[in-house]
Order: sequence, then structure tokens, then C-alpha cells
Amino acid sequence: QVELEESGGGLVQPGGSLRLSCLASETILSSDPMSWYRQAPGKERVLVARIRSGRDPEVADSVRGRFAISRDNAKKTVYLRMTSLKPEDTAVYYCHVRENGVNYWGRGTLVTVSS
Repeated sequence: QVELEESGGGLVQPGGSLRLSCLASETILSSDPMSWYRQAPGKERVLVARIRSGRDPEVADSVRGRFAISRDNAKKTVYLRMTSLKPEDTAVYYCHVRENGVNYWGRGTLVTVSS
């Protein structure tokens, strides 16, 4: 059972930046994907970015060029660097890991972009 804990969310003004972190309770194989999803109020949860070894990171069209995903396997952590934030980026951001065919989710961290 993998436990995931997100951190780094908060209130930020439009145009600002945040870095989200997700700490896993155990080492995740680099070949297993680690991802960030988000769910805005009244909307479905959608993929924001995904990273795994041997492949280029996947980034949603809506955030490409503004968000970047990275991981530090030694620290069991995946990051989401978010820049040029817009009000429409407001959502709960969830960390996701798929390991041995099982999906694991964190509890989420709220990002609010507002002036």
C-alpha cells in the first residue's frame, strides 16, 4: 500500500508561481508513472502531467509551457512546478501513482488563483 502526501498548495495571485510536492511512503520504481491530476469545482478530475523513465513527460495542453513535472526517486517525491498561474488553474491537485496495476491517490492540495 503506497501512501501519498501532497503539499505546497495555497492562495496565489494570477501570474504567480507555486511548487507542489508529493511524498510517497515507499520508493516508486522509475518505470512506474507518477502523475498530477486536478479537479476544479463542479468538474471531473483530469490529468495535468505524468512522468516515468524512458519517456518524455506528458503535460496537458492547457498547462503546457507553464507547468513542469519532475521527480526525485531518491527522495520518493514528485514535483509540479506551476508558473504564470491563471484563475482557471484553481483546483484541488492530486498526486497519483500506478504500481503493479494498482492506482494510489493522495488526498489532494488546494490551489486557489485569485487576486
